[in-house]
Amino acid sequence: MKPVRILFVCLGNICRSPLAEGILRHLSQGHAVDVDSAGTGGWHIGDLPDHRSIAVARRHGIDIAGQRGRKIEAADFTAFDLIFAMDRNNLATLRALAPPATQHKLHLFLGYTLGAERDVPDPYYGGPEGFDAVYSMLFEGCSSLIGRLEEIGS
Repeated sequence: MKPVRILFVCLGNICRSPLAEGILRHLSQGHAVDVDSAGTGGWHIGDLPDHRSIAVARRHGIDIAGQRGRKIEAADFTAFDLIFAMDRNNLATLRALAPPATQHKLHLFLGYTLGAERDVPDPYYGGPEGFDAVYSMLFEGCSSLIGRLEEIGS
């Protein structure tokens, strides 16, 4: 079975999407999945994830310190099977950028994984407790996604 290719997207690719990438990579060991993350903006290209994302991941046994920020590219829309936006603003940006033939790949993360049409809030301007809350949301969504990988890959 060919791997399911999944891309997580947030605004700058330093808080939510690298954390989601790390969680899914951690949970998907033994599953046919390739995972990456990107931002809709290019402010943090080449940067490490936010130190608070690295810290919350580390507390849960996940190492995301080797990731580097990148901006979504045109080729991503064909390369990935599923592209998850962390919030509705990210989703609107992706819809504006994506070719018509790839629109079906774009989803609001919590909507797709948990059936909850709500955003994963951007914790950047808050304290560590915001990163803990985001971690919990992402972990719950990624856990649900793992259970669906078999059906997605077929």
